[in-house]
Amino acid sequence: MVGIIQEQHPQRARLFMQWKQMGWPIMVDARNELGVAVVPITILIDEHGIIRDMRPPRRGITEVAEAFASRSFEPPGVAPVAATAAPPDLRVLSEATAAGTVDAWRRYAGALVDWAGPERLGDAVEAYTRAVELEPDDGPAQFGLGVAFRRRFDSEYRHPGDFQSAVDHWGRALSIDPNQYIRRRRIQQYGPRLDKPYPFYDWVPQARADIVSRGETPWPLPVEPSGAEFARPARTFSAGDPDAPEPDRDDRIRHDARGFILARTTVVPSEAKPGATVRVHLDFRPNGAIGAHWNNEAEPMQVWVSPPVGLAVDRRSHTVENAPAATSLETRTVEFEVQVPPGAAPGTITLPAYALYNVCEGLDGTCLYRRGDFEIQIRVSGEH
Repeated sequence: MVGIIQEQHPQRARLFMQWKQMGWPIMVDARNELGVAVVPITILIDEHGIIRDMRPPRRGITEVAEAFASRSFEPPGVAPVAATAAPPDLRVLSEATAAGTVDAWRRYAGALVDWAGPERLGDAVEAYTRAVELEPDDGPAQFGLGVAFRRRFDSEYRHPGDFQSAVDHWGRALSIDPNQYIRRRRIQQYGPRLDKPYPFYDWVPQARADIVSRGETPWPLPVEPSGAEFARPARTFSAGDPDAPEPDRDDRIRHDARGFILARTTVVPSEAKPGATVRVHLDFRPNGAIGAHWNNEAEPMQVWVSPPVGLAVDRRSHTVENAPAATSLETRTVEFEVQVPPGAAPGTITLPAYALYNVCEGLDGTCLYRRGDFEIQIRVSGEH
């Protein structure tokens, strides 16, 4: 038995396998090279490499698999071409792009994502970008570009806006083929609760606990699931904490004119219909260019969201606890959901927000309490 997954973060599947004590190999198809529209599917392949059945009924699949495994099949009249297990030749694929075709650029970009390492993800983004410039309606290229952007966001080579770019291109890929389950789920993974079919990674804490109870060490996750990936589906939207006190209502805290902390925003999905909801991901990172770092010996970080009239948020006030160490450099995140007014006109709605934080400059620099203001842009479509 061999499994194939379309996960953006395959290490999570490895943790699941360890939890469930699954002993068979799992291959990774994060860019959905198979082109499957829905999962799960079962494919029965004989000893000659010939597909004998696809999508047999799931009821009674154990009996079907056992009966298939007990059979012997006649070899085909023409022997199939043997597949090679060697990694693709990136040089050959790069040279093939001279033909200027979408297929050549897509193949090269995909090979870079899968085989070249994180330091080449910028090249993968450029190659996929060439593909979608040649053919904007190439769904696999749009989806692959989203995968490349998100993978770079998760690496040390991240660029500002990588996460939002990933969501944008996944959305374009889905609009090209709205029946593509894999593309839809990738967006829902990070999106609002009203659009979730199930909680994507709520099993992770239980898996780790069970693995530890067996005396084992859980497989590490380079990228921990976010709040959206733990969140359970919801049927209705509720505006939260209407009476929460604003921490700096009179704007008395000095503003972060130096840019000690860099705030990045991502809105999922990229565009909302009137009356729909989106999930906002906020990402706060110390500015390494000036040696900034968090000061954890004072009050915790606070984030305040100020929705304009007609725009509803599920939570306006957020507190981010300090790290245990006196100083730290970690990325701090906040997530919340926004409901677009039912009668909203097409265009962009601006949602103001600010963060209050304790930060220091350099190893011996002065530690300061500062306010960082930023805006969240929510795009509204003309569809109802």
